[in-house]
Amino acid sequence: MMQPAMTPEKFEQALRAKGAYYHIHHPFQVAMYEGRSTREQIQGWVANRFYYQVNIPLKDAAIMANCPDRETRREWIQRILDHDGEPGEEGGIEAWLRLAEAVGLDREQVQSQELVLPGVRFAVDAYVNFARRASWQEAASSSLTELFAPQIHQSRLDTWPQHYPWIEAEGYDYFRRRLSQARRDVEHGLRITLEHYKTREAQERMLEILQFKLDILWSMLDAMSMAYELDRPPYHSVTGQRVWHRGLDS
Repeated sequence: MMQPAMTPEKFEQALRAKGAYYHIHHPFQVAMYEGRSTREQIQGWVANRFYYQVNIPLKDAAIMANCPDRETRREWIQRILDHDGEPGEEGGIEAWLRLAEAVGLDREQVQSQELVLPGVRFAVDAYVNFARRASWQEAASSSLTELFAPQIHQSRLDTWPQHYPWIEAEGYDYFRRRLSQARRDVEHGLRITLEHYKTREAQERMLEILQFKLDILWSMLDAMSMAYELDRPPYHSVTGQRVWHRGLDS
């Protein structure tokens, strides 16, 4: 027999409990905010995470394309503007490129995506493809890992300047701006989720969707850990060259 639906309060509590699996707890992430990461590891993280950053607007555009509700689209579009930037203003992608420069990476090389590991590319592509195929409510709710994002951004602002004085200060702008943006986005995404998932079956489905997104973020760090901590990048046993697939446009 199907259990009764959770109350909105219990459902939100169950969603927030998923924070136990947020990638802030991944050893690669822990090493970064504890000051144990090397320059190469931080640079590798920034270069690979850029692929996630440039795909966020594509994910959000897919959600909007599937959403027939005008009011939702009018609110959701702000996420695209946050990353792509409004006319005359830089967005999060540009801020991330300045972070890349602040950690000593070449802007053009980062934009070329040649440093993106296959595991990272596959994980991010899976997320975008999910957003394209799923209902707009499910795709929107998958963004609720933002529930836990302010903590991870604040941890970088609190610890990186102390541990990594070689990182130029202007590189931290992305994390500062996301503190308020993520909190705003959480309010909208949580409202959609609590209003849409009314049965226990639907609520359990949503918890699985949130776990899927957590899997994406964790898998990205698994790939980076293999390459930059264990010195086992793709094809390490047969070549030291970056021979892996770099995207259909490269």
